[in-house]
Amino acid sequence: MDSRETIVAIATPYGQGGIGIVRLSGPQAGPIASRTLSASPEPGQAQYCSFLDSKLEAIDRGIALRFVAPHSFTGEDVLEFQGHGSPVILDLMVKRCMELGARPAEPGEFSKRAFLNGRIDLTQAEAIADLINSTTESAARSAFRSMKGELSRKVEKLAGQLTELRILVEASLDFPEEEIDWLSESGALQKLEALAQQFDEVQSSMRQGRLLRDGIKVVLTGLPNAGKSSLLNVLAGQDRAIVSDLPGTTRDTLDQLVDLDGIPMEIVDTAGIRDTQDEIEAEGVRRARRVQKEADMVLLVVDDDATDPLEVERLLASHDELPVLLVRNKIDLSGRDQSEELMEACISVRTGQGVEDLKEKIKSAVGYVGGQEGTFMARQRHIDALFRARASLDAGMEQLCLSRAGEMLAEDLSLCHRALSEITGKVTSDELLGMIFSSFCIGK
Repeated sequence: MDSRETIVAIATPYGQGGIGIVRLSGPQAGPIASRTLSASPEPGQAQYCSFLDSKLEAIDRGIALRFVAPHSFTGEDVLEFQGHGSPVILDLMVKRCMELGARPAEPGEFSKRAFLNGRIDLTQAEAIADLINSTTESAARSAFRSMKGELSRKVEKLAGQLTELRILVEASLDFPEEEIDWLSESGALQKLEALAQQFDEVQSSMRQGRLLRDGIKVVLTGLPNAGKSSLLNVLAGQDRAIVSDLPGTTRDTLDQLVDLDGIPMEIVDTAGIRDTQDEIEAEGVRRARRVQKEADMVLLVVDDDATDPLEVERLLASHDELPVLLVRNKIDLSGRDQSEELMEACISVRTGQGVEDLKEKIKSAVGYVGGQEGTFMARQRHIDALFRARASLDAGMEQLCLSRAGEMLAEDLSLCHRALSEITGKVTSDELLGMIFSSFCIGK
Protein backbone atom coordinates (compact mmCIF):
# COMPACT_ATOMS: atom_id res chain seq x y z
CA MET A 1 0.00 0.00 0.00
CA ASP A 2 1.28 3.44 -0.97
CA SER A 3 -0.03 5.86 1.66
CA ARG A 4 0.75 8.77 -0.66
CA GLU A 5 -2.05 7.68 -2.98
CA THR A 6 -5.65 8.74 -2.53
CA ILE A 7 -8.26 6.12 -3.36
CA VAL A 8 -11.89 6.53 -4.36
CA ALA A 9 -14.82 4.13 -4.76
CA ILE A 10 -18.58 3.91 -4.66
CA ALA A 11 -19.40 2.58 -1.19
CA THR A 12 -23.03 1.61 -1.81
CA PRO A 13 -24.32 -1.33 -3.88
CA TYR A 14 -24.53 -0.75 -7.61
CA GLY A 15 -27.95 0.23 -8.89
CA GLN A 16 -30.58 2.87 -8.30
CA GLY A 17 -31.47 3.87 -4.75
CA GLY A 18 -32.44 6.73 -2.52
CA ILE A 19 -28.87 7.35 -1.37
CA GLY A 20 -25.49 6.71 -2.96
CA ILE A 21 -22.10 7.21 -1.33
CA VAL A 22 -18.69 7.92 -2.85
CA ARG A 23 -15.76 7.57 -0.47
CA LEU A 24 -12.19 8.90 -0.66
CA SER A 25 -9.22 8.21 1.58
CA GLY A 26 -5.71 9.64 1.40
CA PRO A 27 -3.73 12.87 1.49
CA GLN A 28 -5.62 14.45 -1.44
CA ALA A 29 -9.03 14.16 0.28
CA GLY A 30 -8.82 17.76 1.58
CA PRO A 31 -7.73 19.38 -1.71
CA ILE A 32 -10.33 17.36 -3.63
CA ALA A 33 -12.99 18.55 -1.18
CA SER A 34 -12.08 22.19 -1.82
CA ARG A 35 -12.53 21.71 -5.58
CA THR A 36 -15.69 19.57 -5.59
CA LEU A 37 -17.83 21.07 -2.82
CA SER A 38 -19.74 24.36 -2.74
CA ALA A 39 -19.02 24.65 1.00
CA SER A 40 -16.21 23.63 3.36
CA PRO A 41 -17.36 21.08 5.94
CA GLU A 42 -15.63 21.13 9.31
CA PRO A 43 -13.90 17.87 10.25
CA GLY A 44 -16.37 15.43 11.79
CA GLN A 45 -19.42 17.50 10.80
CA ALA A 46 -21.98 16.99 8.03
CA GLN A 47 -22.39 19.77 5.47
CA TYR A 48 -25.28 20.05 3.03
CA CYS A 49 -23.87 21.39 -0.21
CA SER A 50 -23.53 20.93 -3.97
CA PHE A 51 -21.10 18.51 -5.63
CA LEU A 52 -19.31 20.32 -8.48
CA ASP A 53 -17.78 19.23 -11.76
CA SER A 54 -14.72 20.74 -13.48
CA LYS A 55 -16.82 23.70 -14.72
CA LEU A 56 -18.07 24.33 -11.16
CA GLU A 57 -21.54 23.24 -12.21
CA ALA A 58 -23.52 21.11 -9.76
CA ILE A 59 -23.58 17.37 -10.44
CA ASP A 60 -25.72 16.66 -7.40
CA ARG A 61 -26.63 18.08 -4.02
CA GLY A 62 -26.30 16.18 -0.77
CA ILE A 63 -24.26 15.75 2.39
CA ALA A 64 -20.46 15.91 2.57
CA LEU A 65 -18.49 14.46 5.47
CA ARG A 66 -14.80 15.10 6.08
CA PHE A 67 -12.53 13.42 8.61
CA VAL A 68 -8.93 14.36 9.32
CA ALA A 69 -6.21 11.82 10.05
CA PRO A 70 -5.91 9.94 12.31
CA HIS A 71 -9.55 10.41 13.37
CA SER A 72 -11.19 8.36 10.63
CA PHE A 73 -11.96 4.76 9.80
CA THR A 74 -8.83 4.36 7.69
CA GLY A 75 -6.63 6.57 9.88
CA GLU A 76 -6.16 8.91 6.88
CA ASP A 77 -7.94 12.01 5.61
CA VAL A 78 -11.36 10.84 4.45
CA LEU A 79 -14.09 12.50 2.40
CA GLU A 80 -17.57 11.13 1.71
CA PHE A 81 -20.15 12.38 -0.77
CA GLN A 82 -23.65 11.24 0.21
CA GLY A 83 -25.97 12.03 -2.65
CA HIS A 84 -28.73 10.44 -4.69
CA GLY A 85 -28.30 6.81 -5.62
CA SER A 86 -28.09 7.19 -9.38
CA PRO A 87 -25.31 5.12 -10.99
CA VAL A 88 -24.74 7.96 -13.48
CA ILE A 89 -24.25 10.58 -10.74
CA LEU A 90 -22.01 8.31 -8.67
CA ASP A 91 -19.84 7.50 -11.69
CA LEU A 92 -19.52 11.22 -12.47
CA MET A 93 -18.33 11.89 -8.92
CA VAL A 94 -15.78 9.09 -9.10
CA LYS A 95 -14.48 10.36 -12.45
CA ARG A 96 -14.22 13.90 -11.07
CA CYS A 97 -12.18 12.66 -8.09
CA MET A 98 -9.91 10.69 -10.43
CA GLU A 99 -9.37 13.84 -12.52
CA LEU A 100 -8.12 15.49 -9.33
CA GLY A 101 -5.59 12.76 -8.55
CA ALA A 102 -7.43 9.88 -6.88
CA ARG A 103 -7.24 6.32 -8.19
CA PRO A 104 -9.88 3.55 -8.03
CA ALA A 105 -9.76 1.59 -4.78
CA GLU A 106 -9.07 -2.12 -4.83
CA PRO A 107 -11.47 -4.59 -3.13
CA GLY A 108 -11.29 -4.10 0.62
CA GLU A 109 -8.65 -1.39 0.39
CA PHE A 110 -10.36 0.98 2.83
CA SER A 111 -10.46 -1.76 5.47
CA LYS A 112 -6.92 -2.80 4.58
CA ARG A 113 -5.69 0.74 5.18
CA ALA A 114 -7.54 0.81 8.49
CA PHE A 115 -5.69 -2.38 9.47
CA LEU A 116 -2.27 -1.24 8.27
CA ASN A 117 -2.72 2.12 10.01
CA GLY A 118 -3.56 0.40 13.30
CA ARG A 119 -7.21 1.45 13.47
CA ILE A 120 -8.45 -2.15 13.58
CA ASP A 121 -6.79 -5.54 13.87
CA LEU A 122 -7.15 -8.37 11.38
CA THR A 123 -10.04 -10.14 13.13
CA GLN A 124 -12.01 -6.88 13.20
CA ALA A 125 -11.32 -6.31 9.51
CA GLU A 126 -12.54 -9.81 8.68
CA ALA A 127 -15.63 -9.25 10.84
CA ILE A 128 -16.60 -6.29 8.64
CA ALA A 129 -16.89 -8.59 5.63
CA ASP A 130 -18.63 -11.25 7.73
CA LEU A 131 -21.19 -8.70 8.96
CA ILE A 132 -21.96 -7.62 5.40
CA ASN A 133 -22.35 -11.24 4.29
CA SER A 134 -24.38 -12.44 7.30
CA THR A 135 -27.40 -14.56 6.39
CA THR A 136 -28.94 -15.00 9.87
CA GLU A 137 -29.59 -12.71 12.82
CA SER A 138 -27.28 -14.71 15.07
CA ALA A 139 -24.49 -14.51 12.49
CA ALA A 140 -24.94 -10.74 12.16
CA ARG A 141 -24.84 -10.19 15.93
CA SER A 142 -21.78 -12.41 16.29
CA ALA A 143 -19.99 -10.62 13.46
CA PHE A 144 -20.77 -7.28 15.08
CA ARG A 145 -19.29 -8.49 18.37
CA SER A 146 -16.13 -9.54 16.53
CA MET A 147 -16.03 -6.19 14.77
CA LYS A 148 -16.13 -4.50 18.17
CA GLY A 149 -13.13 -6.59 19.21
CA GLU A 150 -14.64 -9.45 21.23
CA LEU A 151 -12.46 -12.10 19.57
CA SER A 152 -9.42 -9.84 19.70
CA ARG A 153 -9.82 -9.28 23.44
CA LYS A 154 -10.00 -13.01 24.13
CA VAL A 155 -6.89 -13.66 22.05
CA GLU A 156 -5.05 -10.73 23.66
CA LYS A 157 -5.94 -12.06 27.11
CA LEU A 158 -4.37 -15.41 26.20
CA ALA A 159 -1.34 -13.62 24.79
CA GLY A 160 -0.97 -11.51 27.93
CA GLN A 161 -0.93 -14.55 30.21
CA LEU A 162 1.44 -16.29 27.83
CA THR A 163 3.78 -13.30 28.02
CA GLU A 164 3.87 -13.55 31.81
CA LEU A 165 4.84 -17.22 31.54
CA ARG A 166 7.52 -16.45 28.98
CA ILE A 167 9.01 -13.81 31.27
CA LEU A 168 9.08 -16.36 34.09
CA VAL A 169 10.77 -19.01 31.96
CA GLU A 170 13.27 -16.60 30.42
CA ALA A 171 14.20 -15.35 33.89
CA SER A 172 14.79 -18.91 35.05
CA LEU A 173 17.28 -19.40 32.21
CA ASP A 174 19.47 -16.68 33.74
CA PHE A 175 19.99 -18.92 36.77
CA PRO A 176 20.45 -22.39 35.30
CA GLU A 177 21.70 -23.89 38.54
CA GLU A 178 18.32 -23.00 40.15
CA GLU A 179 16.11 -23.69 37.13
CA ILE A 180 14.20 -26.69 38.53
CA ASP A 181 13.40 -25.01 41.84
CA TRP A 182 12.48 -21.72 40.22
CA LEU A 183 10.00 -23.22 37.77
CA SER A 184 8.58 -25.57 40.41
CA GLU A 185 8.18 -22.99 43.14
CA SER A 186 6.59 -20.47 40.78
CA GLY A 187 3.87 -22.99 39.88
CA ALA A 188 4.78 -22.83 36.17
CA LEU A 189 3.10 -26.15 35.37
CA GLN A 190 -0.12 -25.15 37.11
CA LYS A 191 -0.13 -21.86 35.21
CA LEU A 192 0.42 -23.68 31.94
CA GLU A 193 -2.45 -26.07 32.67
CA ALA A 194 -4.75 -23.17 33.57
CA LEU A 195 -3.81 -21.42 30.34
CA ALA A 196 -4.46 -24.61 28.36
CA GLN A 197 -7.99 -24.74 29.81
CA GLN A 198 -8.61 -21.17 28.68
CA PHE A 199 -7.34 -22.13 25.22
CA ASP A 200 -9.98 -24.87 25.13
CA GLU A 201 -12.75 -22.42 26.08
CA VAL A 202 -11.77 -19.96 23.34
CA GLN A 203 -11.43 -22.80 20.84
CA SER A 204 -14.96 -23.99 21.64
CA SER A 205 -16.31 -20.47 21.12
CA MET A 206 -14.41 -20.22 17.84
CA ARG A 207 -16.05 -23.40 16.56
CA GLN A 208 -19.47 -21.93 17.33
CA GLY A 209 -18.49 -18.74 15.51
CA ARG A 210 -17.26 -20.65 12.47
CA LEU A 211 -20.58 -22.47 12.21
CA LEU A 212 -22.41 -19.13 12.31
CA ARG A 213 -20.17 -17.77 9.57
CA ASP A 214 -19.81 -20.74 7.22
CA GLY A 215 -22.98 -22.64 8.07
CA ILE A 216 -23.42 -26.30 7.21
CA LYS A 217 -24.39 -28.22 4.11
CA VAL A 218 -26.82 -31.08 4.66
CA VAL A 219 -27.82 -33.54 1.95
CA LEU A 220 -31.12 -35.44 2.03
CA THR A 221 -30.76 -38.93 0.61
CA GLY A 222 -32.52 -42.27 0.75
CA LEU A 223 -34.86 -44.47 -1.25
CA PRO A 224 -37.61 -42.96 -3.44
CA ASN A 225 -40.85 -41.96 -1.69
CA ALA A 226 -39.26 -41.85 1.77
CA GLY A 227 -40.35 -38.22 2.25
CA LYS A 228 -37.14 -36.32 1.47
CA SER A 229 -38.83 -33.53 -0.48
CA SER A 230 -41.57 -33.24 2.14
CA LEU A 231 -38.90 -32.91 4.83
CA LEU A 232 -37.18 -30.17 2.83
CA ASN A 233 -40.47 -28.27 2.64
CA VAL A 234 -41.02 -28.62 6.39
CA LEU A 235 -37.51 -27.42 7.28
CA ALA A 236 -37.73 -24.58 4.75
CA GLY A 237 -41.19 -23.53 5.93
CA GLN A 238 -42.48 -23.38 2.36
CA ASP A 239 -43.40 -25.64 -0.56
CA ARG A 240 -39.96 -25.57 -2.14
CA ALA A 241 -39.95 -29.07 -3.64
CA ILE A 242 -42.59 -30.92 -5.65
CA VAL A 243 -44.15 -33.72 -3.60
CA SER A 244 -45.87 -36.71 -5.18
CA ASP A 245 -46.79 -40.29 -4.30
CA LEU A 246 -45.08 -41.36 -7.51
CA PRO A 247 -41.50 -42.58 -6.89
CA GLY A 248 -38.68 -40.73 -8.66
CA THR A 249 -40.35 -37.30 -8.65
CA THR A 250 -37.09 -35.54 -7.73
CA ARG A 251 -34.73 -35.77 -10.70
CA ASP A 252 -32.18 -33.04 -9.94
CA THR A 253 -30.61 -31.58 -6.81
CA LEU A 254 -32.60 -28.79 -5.14
CA ASP A 255 -30.93 -26.34 -2.74
CA GLN A 256 -32.57 -24.29 0.00
CA LEU A 257 -30.95 -22.04 2.61
CA VAL A 258 -32.56 -22.39 6.05
CA ASP A 259 -31.95 -20.57 9.33
CA LEU A 260 -31.48 -23.37 11.85
CA ASP A 261 -31.62 -21.43 15.14
CA GLY A 262 -28.91 -19.09 13.89
CA ILE A 263 -26.89 -21.54 11.76
CA PRO A 264 -27.13 -20.94 8.00
CA MET A 265 -28.00 -24.44 6.81
CA GLU A 266 -27.99 -25.31 3.13
CA ILE A 267 -30.29 -28.29 2.54
CA VAL A 268 -29.89 -30.22 -0.69
CA ASP A 269 -32.74 -32.49 -1.77
CA THR A 270 -31.61 -35.26 -4.09
CA ALA A 271 -33.09 -37.99 -6.24
CA GLY A 272 -34.02 -41.23 -4.52
CA ILE A 273 -31.21 -43.80 -4.67
CA ARG A 274 -32.25 -46.80 -6.74
CA ASP A 275 -31.39 -48.68 -9.92
CA THR A 276 -33.41 -47.31 -12.82
CA GLN A 277 -33.58 -47.53 -16.61
CA ASP A 278 -34.80 -43.94 -16.88
CA GLU A 279 -31.81 -41.94 -18.17
CA ILE A 280 -32.94 -38.69 -16.55
CA GLU A 281 -33.58 -40.31 -13.18
CA ALA A 282 -30.25 -42.18 -13.42
CA GLU A 283 -28.47 -38.86 -13.96
CA GLY A 284 -30.28 -37.53 -10.88
CA VAL A 285 -28.97 -40.48 -8.85
CA ARG A 286 -25.41 -39.80 -10.08
CA ARG A 287 -25.72 -36.14 -9.08
CA ALA A 288 -27.08 -37.17 -5.70
CA ARG A 289 -24.03 -39.33 -5.03
CA ARG A 290 -21.72 -36.54 -6.20
CA VAL A 291 -23.24 -33.80 -4.03
CA GLN A 292 -23.01 -36.01 -0.94
CA LYS A 293 -19.22 -35.80 -1.15
CA GLU A 294 -19.45 -32.01 -0.67
CA ALA A 295 -21.73 -32.17 2.38
CA ASP A 296 -20.97 -31.71 6.08
CA MET A 297 -23.48 -34.39 6.97
CA VAL A 298 -26.13 -36.62 5.41
CA LEU A 299 -29.74 -37.06 6.47
CA LEU A 300 -30.64 -40.60 5.41
CA VAL A 301 -34.43 -40.58 5.18
CA VAL A 302 -36.25 -43.93 5.26
CA ASP A 303 -39.91 -44.90 5.26
CA ASP A 304 -40.22 -46.41 8.73
CA ASP A 305 -43.50 -48.07 7.83
CA ALA A 306 -42.30 -49.84 4.68
CA THR A 307 -38.50 -50.15 4.53
CA ASP A 308 -36.98 -53.49 5.51
CA PRO A 309 -34.53 -53.22 8.47
CA LEU A 310 -31.84 -55.00 6.46
CA GLU A 311 -32.25 -52.39 3.73
CA VAL A 312 -31.80 -49.64 6.32
CA GLU A 313 -28.56 -51.26 7.48
CA ARG A 314 -27.36 -51.53 3.88
CA LEU A 315 -28.07 -47.84 3.27
CA LEU A 316 -26.25 -46.84 6.45
CA ALA A 317 -23.24 -48.95 5.50
CA SER A 318 -23.05 -47.22 2.11
CA HIS A 319 -22.46 -43.84 3.79
CA ASP A 320 -19.33 -44.39 5.82
CA GLU A 321 -17.38 -41.28 4.78
CA LEU A 322 -19.62 -38.60 6.33
CA PRO A 323 -21.64 -38.21 9.53
CA VAL A 324 -25.03 -39.80 8.81
CA LEU A 325 -28.17 -39.00 10.76
CA LEU A 326 -30.80 -41.69 10.19
CA VAL A 327 -34.25 -40.09 9.84
CA ARG A 328 -37.11 -42.56 10.26
CA ASN A 329 -40.07 -40.87 8.61
CA LYS A 330 -43.79 -41.81 8.77
CA ILE A 331 -43.77 -42.88 12.42
CA ASP A 332 -47.44 -41.85 12.49
CA LEU A 333 -47.98 -45.03 10.47
CA SER A 334 -45.35 -47.31 12.03
CA GLY A 335 -46.09 -46.28 15.62
CA ARG A 336 -42.40 -46.00 16.58
CA ASP A 337 -41.49 -43.83 19.59
CA GLN A 338 -38.80 -41.17 19.67
CA SER A 339 -35.24 -42.48 19.52
CA GLU A 340 -32.66 -41.79 22.23
CA GLU A 341 -29.85 -42.44 19.75
CA LEU A 342 -27.84 -39.30 18.97
CA MET A 343 -27.65 -40.06 15.24
CA GLU A 344 -31.22 -41.25 14.78
CA ALA A 345 -34.40 -39.19 14.65
CA CYS A 346 -37.95 -40.47 14.38
CA ILE A 347 -40.36 -38.08 12.70
CA SER A 348 -43.58 -37.70 10.85
CA VAL A 349 -43.40 -35.04 8.20
CA ARG A 350 -47.17 -35.21 7.81
CA THR A 351 -47.96 -34.46 11.48
CA GLY A 352 -44.78 -32.60 12.43
CA GLN A 353 -44.00 -35.09 15.19
CA GLY A 354 -40.29 -35.27 16.02
CA VAL A 355 -39.20 -32.44 13.68
CA GLU A 356 -37.91 -30.27 16.54
CA ASP A 357 -35.99 -33.25 17.90
CA LEU A 358 -34.46 -33.70 14.44
CA LYS A 359 -33.29 -30.06 14.42
CA GLU A 360 -31.67 -30.47 17.84
CA LYS A 361 -29.86 -33.61 16.70
CA ILE A 362 -28.56 -31.87 13.59
CA LYS A 363 -27.15 -29.07 15.77
CA SER A 364 -25.68 -31.57 18.18
CA ALA A 365 -24.07 -33.53 15.35
CA VAL A 366 -22.18 -30.46 14.09
CA GLY A 367 -21.26 -29.34 17.60
CA TYR A 368 -23.45 -26.22 17.82
CA VAL A 369 -24.80 -25.01 21.16
CA GLY A 370 -27.33 -22.25 20.56
CA GLY A 371 -28.27 -19.39 22.83
CA GLN A 372 -24.73 -18.59 23.97
CA GLU A 373 -24.30 -14.95 24.91
CA GLY A 374 -21.16 -13.30 23.66
CA THR A 375 -20.59 -15.66 20.73
CA PHE A 376 -18.29 -14.04 18.21
CA MET A 377 -17.64 -14.71 14.54
CA ALA A 378 -14.62 -16.83 13.67
CA ARG A 379 -12.99 -18.24 10.57
CA GLN A 380 -11.25 -21.52 9.91
CA ARG A 381 -7.87 -19.77 9.85
CA HIS A 382 -8.49 -18.56 13.42
CA ILE A 383 -9.23 -22.12 14.54
CA ASP A 384 -6.15 -23.44 12.73
CA ALA A 385 -3.88 -20.82 14.32
CA LEU A 386 -5.30 -21.49 17.79
CA PHE A 387 -4.84 -25.24 17.24
CA ARG A 388 -1.17 -24.71 16.40
CA ALA A 389 -0.76 -22.43 19.41
CA ARG A 390 -2.31 -25.05 21.69
CA ALA A 391 -0.08 -27.77 20.19
CA SER A 392 3.01 -25.69 21.01
CA LEU A 393 1.69 -25.11 24.51
CA ASP A 394 1.17 -28.85 24.99
CA ALA A 395 4.70 -29.51 23.74
CA GLY A 396 6.04 -27.00 26.24
CA MET A 397 4.19 -28.64 29.12
CA GLU A 398 5.61 -31.99 28.05
CA GLN A 399 9.14 -30.55 28.06
CA LEU A 400 8.59 -29.19 31.56
CA CYS A 401 7.15 -32.43 32.93
CA LEU A 402 9.58 -34.90 31.34
CA SER A 403 12.93 -33.16 31.17
CA ARG A 404 12.65 -29.76 32.86
CA ALA A 405 14.21 -28.37 29.67
CA GLY A 406 13.76 -24.64 30.16
CA GLU A 407 15.28 -23.75 26.78
CA MET A 408 12.86 -26.04 24.91
CA LEU A 409 9.94 -24.75 26.95
CA ALA A 410 10.90 -21.17 26.07
CA GLU A 411 11.01 -22.06 22.37
CA ASP A 412 7.62 -23.79 22.46
CA LEU A 413 6.05 -20.81 24.23
CA SER A 414 7.56 -18.51 21.60
CA LEU A 415 5.97 -20.60 18.82
CA CYS A 416 2.68 -20.53 20.72
CA HIS A 417 2.84 -16.74 20.96
CA ARG A 418 3.58 -16.41 17.25
CA ALA A 419 0.58 -18.54 16.26
CA LEU A 420 -1.68 -16.43 18.50
CA SER A 421 -0.35 -13.24 16.91
CA GLU A 422 -1.35 -14.53 13.47
CA ILE A 423 -5.01 -14.38 14.51
CA THR A 424 -5.06 -10.63 15.14
CA GLY A 425 -2.52 -9.87 12.42
CA LYS A 426 0.41 -8.80 14.56
CA VAL A 427 2.39 -11.45 12.73
CA THR A 428 1.18 -12.02 9.18
CA SER A 429 2.23 -12.17 5.55
CA ASP A 430 1.42 -10.04 2.53
CA GLU A 431 -0.01 -13.14 0.82
CA LEU A 432 -2.48 -13.73 3.65
CA LEU A 433 -3.54 -10.07 3.64
CA GLY A 434 -4.08 -10.22 -0.09
CA MET A 435 -6.30 -13.28 0.23
CA ILE A 436 -8.37 -11.76 3.04
CA PHE A 437 -9.01 -8.27 1.64
CA SER A 438 -9.52 -9.38 -1.97
CA SER A 439 -12.77 -11.02 -0.84
CA PHE A 440 -14.18 -7.65 0.32
CA CYS A 441 -16.47 -5.55 -1.82
CA ILE A 442 -15.21 -2.42 -3.58
CA GLY A 443 -15.65 0.67 -1.40
CA LYS A 444 -15.15 -1.26 1.84
